[in-house]
Amino acid sequence: MYEPYPSAGLPQDAPRAGPPRTVANAVRLMYAGAALEVLALIVALVTRASLKSAILRSHPGYTSAQLHTAELARTIPLIIGALAAVGLWLWMAWANGNGRNWGRVVSAVFFGINTLDLLLSFGLVHAVATEIVGLIIWLVGLAAIILLFSKESTPFYTRQPQE
Repeated sequence: MYEPYPSAGLPQDAPRAGPPRTVANAVRLMYAGAALEVLALIVALVTRASLKSAILRSHPGYTSAQLHTAELARTIPLIIGALAAVGLWLWMAWANGNGRNWGRVVSAVFFGINTLDLLLSFGLVHAVATEIVGLIIWLVGLAAIILLFSKESTPFYTRQPQE
């Protein structure tokens, strides 16, 4: 009989230690990020009237059809983006909570994309409340990334079997 190939230098029956405080807090922040994305979606839908006013201020000559089209062109991507972001936050919380090192790397990539999206969004016409929620979500992501890449978190990712 062959013995199973050991993974990551740990005995096969070694109990997995729970995540360190930094990773557990990062995962909590990721769940908060998912909840904030839902809040952002609600804010975007509730503030559609102020979006319409902002569009009219930028383009006072728009007809009602053009205004409606511009409003949809801004609202639909917000809805789709918020729903996708909720799924990504939850996926990254799962991956990092289970010690998947790729989850830490992918979280950093998503944070970079979120940073670019936030910077680009300042040039778009939308409600101020949407900007505020976007900034809060970015800050939550920043805190999670700092925790994931802290010195205390690294051993958790290196001792877990990678899949």
